[in-house]
Amino acid sequence: MMRTLVAGALSLLLPAIGLAGEYNLTVDRVTIDTGEFVKEGVGYNGTSPGPTLRFNEGEEVSINVTNNLDEMTSIHWHGLILPFEQDGVPGISFPGIKPGETFTYRFPITQSGTYWFHSHSGFQEPEGAFGSIIIEPEGREPFRYDREYVVQLTDKHPHASERVMRNLKITPDYYNRKQQTVGEFFSDVSENGFLSTVKERLAWGDMRMMQADVEDLQGFTGMINGKGPEQNWTGLFEPGERIRLRFINSSAMTYFDIRIPGLKMTVVQADGNNVQPVNVDEFRIGVAETYDVIVRPKDEQAYTIFAESMGRSGYARATLAPEEGMEAPVPGLREPARLTMADMGGMPGMDHGDMGSANKMAEMPDMDHSNMEGMDHSAMMMPEGGASDPFYAKGSGLVPTAANGGKFLSYADLKAQKPLYEEREPAREIELRLTGNMERYTWSINGVKYEDAEPIRLKYGERVRFKFVNETMMTHPMHLHGMWSILDVGAGQWNPIKHTVSVQPGTTVYMETEVDAPGQWAFHCHLTYHMAAGMFRKVIVEGGPESTQAAFSEQPSEIGGDV
Repeated sequence: MMRTLVAGALSLLLPAIGLAGEYNLTVDRVTIDTGEFVKEGVGYNGTSPGPTLRFNEGEEVSINVTNNLDEMTSIHWHGLILPFEQDGVPGISFPGIKPGETFTYRFPITQSGTYWFHSHSGFQEPEGAFGSIIIEPEGREPFRYDREYVVQLTDKHPHASERVMRNLKITPDYYNRKQQTVGEFFSDVSENGFLSTVKERLAWGDMRMMQADVEDLQGFTGMINGKGPEQNWTGLFEPGERIRLRFINSSAMTYFDIRIPGLKMTVVQADGNNVQPVNVDEFRIGVAETYDVIVRPKDEQAYTIFAESMGRSGYARATLAPEEGMEAPVPGLREPARLTMADMGGMPGMDHGDMGSANKMAEMPDMDHSNMEGMDHSAMMMPEGGASDPFYAKGSGLVPTAANGGKFLSYADLKAQKPLYEEREPAREIELRLTGNMERYTWSINGVKYEDAEPIRLKYGERVRFKFVNETMMTHPMHLHGMWSILDVGAGQWNPIKHTVSVQPGTTVYMETEVDAPGQWAFHCHLTYHMAAGMFRKVIVEGGPESTQAAFSEQPSEIGGDV
């Protein structure tokens, strides 16, 4: 059966297409209606999300971007491998696009899969400036499907992003609506005893944190393809069809747990790269990640696509149905997740309000932050009881489980369909400690914020191993621009290729990178307010076929709005 496009996407796409290989985008003020509230935002071609851009592997594209805003803007092509001057990060790859001006991006399409694009200026992305990208492969896909839909997720908040950031700086738990209750205290006393419960509460108090600090931002409305839960975006199917769902998490801050009650999902792509198929009941999609799954509804009934936030504070919802207007039951939210001492690296008494402080490290002579052997991911590949996922600290309160008791996808399940690079030993290892101060709401790498940090310098042609050590209680989706991230899941040459790697609290995760892209690039946490607060680095790749050092090497990157 002929593949069909995303419902409604064709009408959005037409105004974006110029000549063959040429596309036109305008950056506009738009009105966003979530079904619960209406707010002004930023979009493309008059909508948010913007149009779905469809490219073909092997073609050269030109994208004319006209800025209709009264402020600077930019577009970053998330996950696309391209010349650094086209990457769209102001101050790193180009100056930005001034109000009233048109900038033309030109680059070759060297890959296929599901990706997305978004602004890299100020807080325009969380205000709605994002869209999806579908790249058709030159050859045949290693899987079959009859119909496809983009499922683009976001977390829309009624407050403007600048206001959100100010509130977080003043009171970090300002948006925490899932704080512990007196009832939970007595429940814990009943289960663990009074003294044990009080001791644990005091330990969390000493760290100036709460077990409910799972999400920075709550009170949002989850949306799918620009529709809130009550507006119910619907994708049609005929029973027996294989449907490809291209999930994209365009949220500012929210991790979603995805399930479709009554349907198994077969994961076939992660971050645009084919993986060996994995049958699952549920999966967690980090901010900025993409997953492609195939489902095959055989009955003439509706099915709910349910995206529940990791902290159980909100959800997005859509429907697959044979006819418009059909709906399926919407699950209720599960009990909110709670952090444990394992998520703190098992370090009771540590003041995580000063995790990035060199003085605090000096006060802890028994703790080697350069090694963190107790949390080495390579030692966690085969956990003994407790945690059921090797990419979470043993005993973590965030370990995901499927609502129906079935299979929940783990990073450890991801294996490349076909190796992209020959396996070889990395030339060196670079340790990146993910650090922060919750009280001041500052986020950093190795205890240093972006504006005070030296760039990470790589040499063209080398392979580098990055070691992420998460010393915070938050999950961080780390995104390296311009080059692939080879996530170490212990599968050797079959390790999956990604553009965004989530690092859970209290864990150490490794990835390797073939340094094959000259120029300079951004490397940052993709949680909007963490990036704006300083968890960001410039990466300079030295050498290469030609001299590609930018004229902007001394300019600071525009990583967030004024706070």
